[in-house]
Order: sequence, then C-alpha cells, then structure tokens
Amino acid sequence: METEAVPLHVSPIANPMAGENLNKKLLHMARKLVDEKCLKRGVKECVKYIRKGNPGLCVLAADVSPVDVYSHVPVLCEEMGMPYIFVRSQMELGQATASSNPTSIAVLVCPEEQP
Repeated sequence: METEAVPLHVSPIANPMAGENLNKKLLHMARKLVDEKCLKRGVKECVKYIRKGNPGLCVLAADVSPVDVYSHVPVLCEEMGMPYIFVRSQMELGQATASSNPTSIAVLVCPEEQP
C-alpha cells in the first residue's frame, strides 16, 4: 500500500486545496508546460504576470512558511479574475516546474494565450 506524502505544515490560507487526483493532474500539466515555455514561476514573476491581467491558472504550494511570502497572491488573483488552487508541497511543485529549488508559486499559461 502506497502512503500519501503529507506536508508537515499546511498554511492556514491554503483554500481551495487540490485533492489527490487533481494534485497529480496539476503537477503533470506543469511538467508539460515547462517544455512549451508556458509557465511562470516564483513570486515576483507570477505577481507581475497576474497584475498585467493575463489569463492562466495560479498554483500555490500549501506548505510555504512564512505565509507572508505569498499571502497577497490569492487576493490579487480574485481581483484580476484568475483562478488559483493550492497543491500539497513546494518540493513537488519545484520538481514539476523543472526547478532545482522548491517553488512556492507557479502560473500555468495556455500556449495559445501566451502574450
């Protein structure tokens, strides 16, 4: 029986949280979009992209500490009309986005909508 990797710390603002299947699908989609260069990662790059009003899906890691690093992002997403969701781990998100470091936030961009 395979055990589920549960993060030690889950941020209190991590809502909506992706379920097991959706978590896998989001990370798989992120891996595909890295090859197509349709992915933004990191707080600074993602916030700049969101503020411009560009379309996409914001994926945030639920185990980031301190939460102040990205606590403004869900509010910004709601203001700009961009959907967002939390995944379990910043390590998993970092691996899915082909980063050598854990990634706290990524924006998935459709290839035909990329500016």
